[in-house]
Amino acid sequence: MRSKWITNQPEMFEVIEKCEACYVSMVDQNNHPYVVPYNFGVKDGVIYLHSAQTGKKMDILRQNNHVCIAFSTDHQLKYQHENVACSYAMKYRSVIVTGRIEFIEAFDEKVDVLNVIMSKYTDRQFTYGTPAVNEVCTYKVIIDEMTGRKLGY
Repeated sequence: MRSKWITNQPEMFEVIEKCEACYVSMVDQNNHPYVVPYNFGVKDGVIYLHSAQTGKKMDILRQNNHVCIAFSTDHQLKYQHENVACSYAMKYRSVIVTGRIEFIEAFDEKVDVLNVIMSKYTDRQFTYGTPAVNEVCTYKVIIDEMTGRKLGY
């Protein structure tokens, strides 16, 4: 069974929002790939990320802000014939996003991003201390292209 393309953006965002984590890939100045799992948030069709301000991924993103992000969910093993290995497959829905990171520097905007990310994982409301907000790096993904695939759905 071949996978099918997901062609409408609302279904792609449904897949993205269902995921618990995403995998952000980037390329360093030596053309070496680097992939990092992230927690994330989505609001109004924009993907938001956060991290510490220092480290390998930040060094890379400051040199090359182009990213490719993988989202995958709804995994379930299926088969046509229990005793035929080649009949086994994994049901899934996935989206690949290519785009560019845009850093968010303004204090109030950083708080908004943190709230978007936290609202994905909990209904609780939070306040953030000034030092914590000043020390975190927040960014959004400017989406250049989105593609989606699904198998068994």
